[in-house]
Amino acid sequence: MVPFMSGVTSTSTIDVLLIGANGQLGNALQTSVPLGAIKLHAMSRAELDFTSELQLEKKFAEVEPQVVINAAAYTAVDKAESDVERAYQINEEGPKLLAKIASQVNCRIIHISSDFVFDGKKSSPYQPHDDTNPLSVYGKSKLLGELALLEYAESMSTIIRTSWLYSASRPCFLASMLSLMASRSQLGIVADQVGSPTSVNSLALLIWKVVERAGASGVYHWSDAGVASWYDFAVAIQKQALEVGILKCEVDVTPIIMEQYPTPATRPHYSVMDKTKTYEDFGVDAVHWQNELQKVIVEIKR
Repeated sequence: MVPFMSGVTSTSTIDVLLIGANGQLGNALQTSVPLGAIKLHAMSRAELDFTSELQLEKKFAEVEPQVVINAAAYTAVDKAESDVERAYQINEEGPKLLAKIASQVNCRIIHISSDFVFDGKKSSPYQPHDDTNPLSVYGKSKLLGELALLEYAESMSTIIRTSWLYSASRPCFLASMLSLMASRSQLGIVADQVGSPTSVNSLALLIWKVVERAGASGVYHWSDAGVASWYDFAVAIQKQALEVGILKCEVDVTPIIMEQYPTPATRPHYSVMDKTKTYEDFGVDAVHWQNELQKVIVEIKR
């Protein structure tokens, strides 16, 4: 591989390589890219396998990015329990390879991680420096991806942990709820798992702030403001969907406990994250999750 100095440019435009462009976050990043400030090179998984050293080196040489955003991840939490090798390949080995190559060419990395790196035993919001103790293959693989970045490219890596991500256009909890509420008369939703729903739109806007902030590195937390259980989230989805006419009839949404809905992967009971460091370093404030949900519901209606 021929080295280049990606930190040097003759214009103010920032060349950004986006990995995972066909996911819900990748899609949101493409629709919210700051005009004029960013030259975005968006690569889907079909276009770039970031677990291939040869493909990554070729793409870096071609694009010469100053920043790479890793929005690619194995996110099927329950499936990961049986598809272990693939989960680690994407969530650990991919970021490790990315860190090694990016560090050789002075390229910043923005990597998206998860609240599932925590075990949920706290009763107050998790700080970025708190001890991690993932309970699932997904959580363990995401943590190892973080550690790989910190080992091979610490000074150039910004890790953003987020939670309960959803969008208007991709498979997610919101889409599942709208489908089930349109076809069933009753739903039982877990009420003893607590976190913070996060719109991909708000996360994308934060990421662009991070891109434009040269020198930012370390671990940060981001979610929409406020706290909810999955039951709270489902109730809010139904209420807002009824108000705009996406749903026609109300269904009975009943709170249940996690033990009543066993899954292959163990999930943290509590994964609320403290965002103070993010607010201070990037000059942003989170909007309450119900307000962000309303925007997405309106987007679906349109």
